[in-house]
Amino acid sequence: MFAKRSITAALLAVILWISTVLPADAASISISAPSAILIESSTGQVIYEQNATERRSPASITKIMTLLLAFEAIDSGKVSLSDQVVVSEHASSMGGSQVYLAQNEVQTLDTMLKCIAVASGNDASVAVAEHIAGSEEAFVALMNEKAEALGMKDTHFMDCSGLTDSDEHYSTARDVAVMSRELTTKHPDVFQYTTIWMEDITHVTPQGTSNFTLSSTNKLLKQYPYATGLKTGSTDKAKFCLSATASKDGIDLIAVVMGAPDNNSRVKDAQALLTYGFNVCNLYIDTNEEKLAPLAVEGGVKEEAGLCFFGEFRYLDTLGSDLSKVEKVLDLPESVKAPVMEGSQAGRARYYLNGAEIGSIPILYGETVEKAGYVDYLKKIWGLFLL
Repeated sequence: MFAKRSITAALLAVILWISTVLPADAASISISAPSAILIESSTGQVIYEQNATERRSPASITKIMTLLLAFEAIDSGKVSLSDQVVVSEHASSMGGSQVYLAQNEVQTLDTMLKCIAVASGNDASVAVAEHIAGSEEAFVALMNEKAEALGMKDTHFMDCSGLTDSDEHYSTARDVAVMSRELTTKHPDVFQYTTIWMEDITHVTPQGTSNFTLSSTNKLLKQYPYATGLKTGSTDKAKFCLSATASKDGIDLIAVVMGAPDNNSRVKDAQALLTYGFNVCNLYIDTNEEKLAPLAVEGGVKEEAGLCFFGEFRYLDTLGSDLSKVEKVLDLPESVKAPVMEGSQAGRARYYLNGAEIGSIPILYGETVEKAGYVDYLKKIWGLFLL
């Protein structure tokens, strides 16, 4: 009897866990955070949102923008991972989350990025900001410029770490998702840092050499098998925030929760959102690698122009549709008049599912064909004569 009751209790526990972690539909998602959003990364499509445009204090998820600007500076060649970053007095004086960098201590930019991404070091964030822009103030100006360029209309930064409690430092779940997507899709190397659970760095100061262990602030890495990052944040004002990234079966998701009451709640909220997303998302991808037939050109120096697709096509379905029924139709004229310019649009590839258009991508000219002149026509006549 005892064994049967134990088995029954275990089964009930599993059922309760499934009902919590595997919601059947968006209406069944129950989260503690007052503001949240879930998006698919490659398309940017919103899957779920709750008060996603409500302005809130972002705390240390501010550092997503700091990391974004750092990676942009690396890609542009302005800085490199091997750069020696010198810690200023201002950087070493940061409170809150820190890795205890000393004034005049030197660390590589690579190590500093680990300190930011893994341990959420405010001191490392300021040191990197000063290294890239000369001062934290100048770097924050760049942060706000980037936010504006990304269309983050409900975001304003006052520092590079999120330590401030100023009412003028704010963002939204939607805007955090935007900058998280920009960082992870344009700079996927960031995952080499955000997936670190624990790693030692070495402090070398006049007082001697010592090791310091960086421990990830993102407990989702240990509690959710598909987690890849991204950044946590918490202050008394912001409460508990998390921009969580995860990847499963070729689908990449970003879940942002802001204002959760405690650490466990933000992790549970993010996990519920991500699991829901993986349950309902089905991604259709057409790489468009096939070769297109050339298009006839009238009155040109050549009689046809090569064509190419603008790129791949992606469509995210959350309704359980049969994506094997997606049809692609090439929308092109029979011919065009010269001139045509390489890279300009010739037509579109349109995609249909159950008779409805679900999206399209441009078809471009792969070469330039100039308008034929008098000499060109003579050459054509002479060529025909020789034949």
